[in-house]
Amino acid sequence: MSEKKKFKVDVKTENQEPETSETDTEIETSEASTPEDPMEDLAQKLAAAESDAKKAYDQFLRASAELENYKKRTQKEMAEFKKFANESLLKELLVVVDNLERAIETPQNGGSETQIAAGVDLTLKELLKIFQKFGVQPIESLGEPFDPALHQAMLQQEVADQPHNTVINELQRGYLLHDRLLRPAMVVVSKTKTENVGNDADN
Repeated sequence: MSEKKKFKVDVKTENQEPETSETDTEIETSEASTPEDPMEDLAQKLAAAESDAKKAYDQFLRASAELENYKKRTQKEMAEFKKFANESLLKELLVVVDNLERAIETPQNGGSETQIAAGVDLTLKELLKIFQKFGVQPIESLGEPFDPALHQAMLQQEVADQPHNTVINELQRGYLLHDRLLRPAMVVVSKTKTENVGNDADN
């Protein structure tokens, strides 16, 4: 589509003063391009947004699958670790089992009680070495002040030669695993011997 516009044109002839004549000149000018359709622009933007959303969703699905696989793999590894966590300890204890079996066989082979006792003592020492290797330490209780964090008092006994609340007997040894209490020591605790004031007054 074009529009016609009128312009004034000066016409000059020879030996004449230039005179101005008004001439209608039609000049076709192209109409300015119309702006793009807003609906088409919105449709393009919507299509681009849908494409981005699909890509993001695909990435989410892949990440979720990788996370699920990682969780399953970790659970499997943890189950395997728990199943065989004590393998090295049990291998060490097999030596103790071997020594105990030999101690049991000693009387059958004509061994004396002294030999049996010596065999059991060696077995105990071997077992304590294994405990120490794995961080298990006995609690030294005898002669120590009673500590409720380490000791379990089974009895109290009046004594004259020990301070009050001192461990005077150990019924069962306690153990620590590194710095954690594995089992408290069962102990007998001293208490101060008191005089019977009422009987002295009667006398």
